[in-house]
Amino acid sequence: MNSFFSRLTQTISLLTVTTLLAAAAHAGEVTLYTDDNFGGPSVTLRGATPDLVAYGFNDRTSSVIVRSGTWELCEHAGFQGHCITLQRGEYRRLQGFNDVVSSAREVGERRDDRDGRDGRGGRGGPGGYGRQEDIMLFGQARFGGRPVSLRGDARTLDDYDFNDQAGSVIINEGRWELCEHADFRGKCIILGPGRYEFLDDMNNRISSVRRVR
Repeated sequence: MNSFFSRLTQTISLLTVTTLLAAAAHAGEVTLYTDDNFGGPSVTLRGATPDLVAYGFNDRTSSVIVRSGTWELCEHAGFQGHCITLQRGEYRRLQGFNDVVSSAREVGERRDDRDGRDGRGGRGGPGGYGRQEDIMLFGQARFGGRPVSLRGDARTLDDYDFNDQAGSVIINEGRWELCEHADFRGKCIILGPGRYEFLDDMNNRISSVRRVR
C-alpha cells in the first residue's frame, strides 16, 4: 500500500512539473532593441509591462523580436495611445513607430480591433504589424511622424487634427481618393493598395479622404 501511494505521489509531482514547464514554454516573450536590426541594448519581457520607464527603456524601441505569443506595444504608459499588435516574428525596423513605445503586454490572440476606436487611438500598426486599418496616413515621408488610421471616409481631416499634414500613405485595402480640400473638393488623387513613401505635389495638402472602391 505504501509503495502504491509513493508511486502515486511521484506521478502527481511529475504531472505538476510537466504542466508548469508546458505553461512556461507557452508564456509570451518579446525582446525590444534600441537600434534597428536588433542592435544596441535590449530588454526581454515575459509579462504585462505598463511602464517601460521602470526598465530604463521608455521611447527607445527601434526593433523587436517576438519569440512567443502575440504582443501589443503602445506609445503611452498603461497601454494607452496608438498601439500596434505584433505576432511571433522578427521586426527589424518599426516604421512609423520608432522610439515611441512606452508599454507592452501579451494579448494572447490577434485582435480584430472593431471596438469603435478612431484613427487617433486605434491599434492598427504601420508596415504590416498585426491588425491593419484600411488606410494609414503619416505626418512625414517614409512613414514617419504621427500616424492616423482610417476605415471609412473622412470629409475633413480637421476632425483628426491632421489637415494638410500627410506626407506618406499605406493602403491595405481598397482604392482611396485623397483630396486637397474638405468634402473631397479640389485636386484629388486615387491610390490603390500599396506603400507610398512620398506624396510628391500632394505632400502636406490632403484635407479629405474617401474610399471609392
